Amino acid sequence: MNDHIEPVEEAKRLQEAFRISDDDLDRIRGFGKIVGQKKKIIQMIDLFYEWLKTLPEFDEFFSDPEVLKRTLKLQQDYWVEFFRCELNDEYIQRRQIIGEVHARIGLPLEIYIRGMNTSLDLLTGEIYEGGLTDQEYAAATRSVSKLINLDLCVVVETYSKKVTETIEAQSRSLMELSTPVTQIWDGVLLLPLVGIIDTRRAQDIMETTLAKIAQTQARTFILDISGVGVVDTAVADHLIQITKATRLMGCECSISGISPAVAQTIVELGIDVGAVETTGTMQEALARSLRKLGQTITDVKLSNVG
Repeated sequence: MNDHIEPVEEAKRLQEAFRISDDDLDRIRGFGKIVGQKKKIIQMIDLFYEWLKTLPEFDEFFSDPEVLKRTLKLQQDYWVEFFRCELNDEYIQRRQIIGEVHARIGLPLEIYIRGMNTSLDLLTGEIYEGGLTDQEYAAATRSVSKLINLDLCVVVETYSKKVTETIEAQSRSLMELSTPVTQIWDGVLLLPLVGIIDTRRAQDIMETTLAKIAQTQARTFILDISGVGVVDTAVADHLIQITKATRLMGCECSISGISPAVAQTIVELGIDVGAVETTGTMQEALARSLRKLGQTITDVKLSNVG
């Protein structure tokens, strides 16, 4: 079983949710004896392939002959299992794997859903050659539709979950890039902030900063906000909390990049920055940090020789 697929024990719950009775399963198996024979399934797959070739996305996802061959073989296996109707947790897990694979390759859900509807139309239309009364046929198609809807639900839910996980992972990566805490000198850390600071990002900044302080044993930390577009009460509070947390770890924090507009906004909002050390420029903050460490920046002029 795929490591990314969580074990489930909900086949019974889904069966009840979609109101699939034992009679429904018997009708599906009975219908499968008519349309689910290997010869019929192959016929259906051939017709499905003809439909697949009409899609604009065909070349993008199925132009490779090996991929197409594998896809059609999986289709055949899928319907054989479908009409076997062993509705258990293993059945559900295999549907979950379908959803995960589709999400991984980026196959649009619309294509999958249209494909299932096309398959249903073929099975209940061109492939079906009689053998049931009209009443039996109507009941069988209703039962088949119920199980297809269950399959659709599992695949779509897994697909959506996988896409969400991917987006969250990308978001975390972007967040890490947006909080590049760098050691610019022995004992000195710098974090230049750009963009908007919300509660989630502030928490990420604090966690990243504290981890870096613990790793480097830094004594001073410069938080440059010259690239932060808006500083309101919430943003100022986030910044103050970050400086307090760094101080608890024995690292003094200095906020640089305080522009006249930001300073005026802080005053107008009545925000108490307390003992937070602030400077107008990053250069000034660096100079202060180095002085705290007993070091200074000296201009060195090189004379031309010869």
